[in-house]
Amino acid sequence: MPNSPIIVAVDTANLSEAIALAEQLSPNQCRLKIGKAMFTRSGIAVIEALHQRGFEVFLDLKYHDIPNTVADAVSAAADLGVWMVNVHASGGQKMLATAAERLAQYHHRPLLIAVTVLTSLSEIELAVIGIRDHLDEQVNRLARLSYDCGLDGVVCSAHEASAIKERTAQSFLTVTPGIRPEGTAVNDQSRIMTPKQALAAGSDYLVIGRPITASSSPANILLKIYQSITGE
Repeated sequence: MPNSPIIVAVDTANLSEAIALAEQLSPNQCRLKIGKAMFTRSGIAVIEALHQRGFEVFLDLKYHDIPNTVADAVSAAADLGVWMVNVHASGGQKMLATAAERLAQYHHRPLLIAVTVLTSLSEIELAVIGIRDHLDEQVNRLARLSYDCGLDGVVCSAHEASAIKERTAQSFLTVTPGIRPEGTAVNDQSRIMTPKQALAAGSDYLVIGRPITASSSPANILLKIYQSITGE
């Protein structure tokens, strides 16, 4: 298991590119995240390829369906040997609890993480879909629900990490996207921080994509970020 909070988002066009990227990175410095597009293109082959190269995998498919369907999905993910899998907290109490109960049957199970509010959403956009509460209230409500249902943590903005831990437990994990090293583009994330800022704010894991994967030297950028936050 790497002594690193870094999760690199592998959003390449195909399996060959994903493997090429993985071979430039070190499993001692990061874990890798596979999302919907990559998994839809390549299926379990990409997970197997990354495992063969020593990486732990976060399967980022954000399951959101009726309870039994989601429980079957996270069980299938566990059978693949992934390190982490996620669901949408807005799927509700029964969906969350059923998924957690299913994974509890495994001796070596993946971490089960819930998505609270997507980091691309602003309060204005939440209001458009009928959520009138303040952004932080909605995040904290869903985080507490996830905690009460037995999940291991949540995906959230680094801005919410400390408050979430105060309302749940310090051991309740916070996985933070929207991480941008200083001097890089914001792109489509609204609530961002640098790696050091996010860790100081209470984040346990940092999801970093394009600043590493779109660079001319992913290995060097990863190493710089890793050294900046670990001192190694």
